[in-house]
Amino acid sequence: MEDTRRGNYDSGEDFVLEYGELRFTFNERDFAERCEQAGVKLGFVGGRLDEGELEDLVNLAVNGEIQDPASELGEHVNDCWPDLVGPSDRSLVHWLRRLVFRSAWLDQRVKEGELDIRFDAEANVFAYVQPDRGGEPVELAPEPSWRRVAYSPASS
Repeated sequence: MEDTRRGNYDSGEDFVLEYGELRFTFNERDFAERCEQAGVKLGFVGGRLDEGELEDLVNLAVNGEIQDPASELGEHVNDCWPDLVGPSDRSLVHWLRRLVFRSAWLDQRVKEGELDIRFDAEANVFAYVQPDRGGEPVELAPEPSWRRVAYSPASS
């Protein structure tokens, strides 16, 4: 049996996420883009965020709260806080962090040759596949939705 030590994702030293023996480090832009993508995937934001909104979303992911909102998004988070917080595995903060980590973990697996990326023309999406299993798609655990309390610039 091979004992493979997986590498850690590294794009910079601005942000760090650790899980078990894995330590993923991110530059500011990479981390912010992954936070924004996670927010979209969770249905909490509808698309591209402006600078202040992105700053607030990153602060939420990093600090678990937004003390001094830089935008309407930060104010919306604070106004809707009871709907966003909950048991650790059900909070928006948990899922933002989890999706940022998961995206970097998957990208690292691609870099190391364990996974490939394929485009599914029928579904119009990219998918991670396992080359050693004949291109079998990787099934990711579903994430909850925060659409009912989603942020939109006119929501506050």
